[in-house]
Amino acid sequence: AGGAVASPPLPTAWDPPEPPLPRTGNAGPSPPPVTELLPLPIPSNSSAESLDRLYPAVGSTKPPRKRTTSQCKSEPPLLRTSKRTIYTAGRPPWYNEHGTQSKEAFVIGLGGGSASGKTTVATMIIEALDVPWVVLLSMDSFYKVLTKQQQEQAASNDFNFDHPDAFDFDLIIATLKKLKQGKSVKIPIYDFTTHSRKKEWKTLYGANVIIFEGIMAFADKELLKLLDLKIFVDTDSDIRLVRRLRRDISERGRDIEGVIKQYNKFVKPAFDQYIQPTMRLADIVVPRGSGNTVAIDLIVQHVHSQLEEVRAAWAALASAHQCHPLPQTLSVLKSTPQVRGMHTIIRNKETSRDEFIFYSKRLMRLLIEHALSLLPFQSCTVQTPQGQDYEGRTYSGKQITGVSILRAGETMEPALRAVCKDVRIGTILIQTNCNTGEPELHYLRLPKDISEDHVILMDCTVSTGAAAMMAVRVLLDHDVPEDKIFLLSLLMAEMGVHSVAYAFPRVKIITTAVDKKVNDLFRIIPGIGNFGDRYFGTDAPPDWSDDEDALST
Repeated sequence: AGGAVASPPLPTAWDPPEPPLPRTGNAGPSPPPVTELLPLPIPSNSSAESLDRLYPAVGSTKPPRKRTTSQCKSEPPLLRTSKRTIYTAGRPPWYNEHGTQSKEAFVIGLGGGSASGKTTVATMIIEALDVPWVVLLSMDSFYKVLTKQQQEQAASNDFNFDHPDAFDFDLIIATLKKLKQGKSVKIPIYDFTTHSRKKEWKTLYGANVIIFEGIMAFADKELLKLLDLKIFVDTDSDIRLVRRLRRDISERGRDIEGVIKQYNKFVKPAFDQYIQPTMRLADIVVPRGSGNTVAIDLIVQHVHSQLEEVRAAWAALASAHQCHPLPQTLSVLKSTPQVRGMHTIIRNKETSRDEFIFYSKRLMRLLIEHALSLLPFQSCTVQTPQGQDYEGRTYSGKQITGVSILRAGETMEPALRAVCKDVRIGTILIQTNCNTGEPELHYLRLPKDISEDHVILMDCTVSTGAAAMMAVRVLLDHDVPEDKIFLLSLLMAEMGVHSVAYAFPRVKIITTAVDKKVNDLFRIIPGIGNFGDRYFGTDAPPDWSDDEDALST
């Protein structure tokens, strides 16, 4: 006994799960019609419009009750487990050669009663999945903003926080849709002390897997359509009561009588009325919560099977369009004797570090000047000191922002500052996952209101284009128009040029030279070596890649 139990119907503990787990995708198995579910009483603080979307349907009155769930904790940007670190603020570039997402993220919905162990089960699934990018989204972040009257009710413990109307389902659905599409989202931070949203919101990016947990995770029809796998954590009511007693007494300073009274008056009736009926909507029911390791193993195996297609997405992209001519969006600095001479010096393995830095800086300056000449300009007339009109040109955009892909990309920042007065600078850190070979976003700092700027994206070398593509995706997530992104690199491989150009056909690609080959280790041939290590005087690891040297861990 102790395996995963599929529903409906609920088999006994020794029965095999039936029916089999659903296949992921936009069109999953249809949930049972509302008419199959028993009607439930309508709480007094609900509206007819909101109730029409509920799953299951409800139908008569019920007195309000006060909030009893635990405090919402802001998810950190990473999750440290006993074995590894899982990053929760970014995602790999699951995009095909047309720049569209090759597969949506896999969304797991976790429902169950208060103190049933949903968060613990979610953490165990995350650790067992062994995927680099996971977003854990708590329903507690999405309570509605209360009116003044509702604030007063909440202060006196008379507002019903456990009714579906207390949650902002519209925001939940919009957020999950964007995350599922790999886009960035803003998540509200709810303060249960003041019963209000804080001014600051946190930013999340899409992921391999999104786990959405909450007591009302299966209570909305539209929300159910976004869940690829629905799991109900079924824990004995006595165990849930003991957990609440331990938590509320030790963490919140409440007395045992008050906790038991609250449980009997509010928590248990809410579970019976709103939460337990949604168990029949679950694909898997996990008895005993986090203690059921067999069920968690089966869940992990199923999710892994759905992610196999994603594993091969980048490999397919890297080999696409390699026989095609170089794209028209590519602009290569004219190979004058001076440019050729500087390339000769920096490509020479015998060149000293001082000479390498000096001539790299000269080449960067020429590259930046060339890129700025491709910006939009408009005619203008000025008056000279001699009182004569001069028909000239002026930059027609709002402003220019530079974004460097750390670490090698930051070496291009001085050249940009030298020729572009008061330019704003942002940074992105991308590294590769040693196990999957996928680029991962580790750090991001962008100037505010970047969406109307022309953005100079800087990376010294581009081989496969993986890091550059992910950086472009990040800029697009921040609403920078694709045709306002300029990707600058001292040296690029044809593979990287094709990958970026076909994924993002309106991004302008600007470089001083394009080499034809990339070897099995993704190093540009003939290449320039590890630019960051040669520039900063550090030693390159044996498995480094030219695709932004930060990609080598």
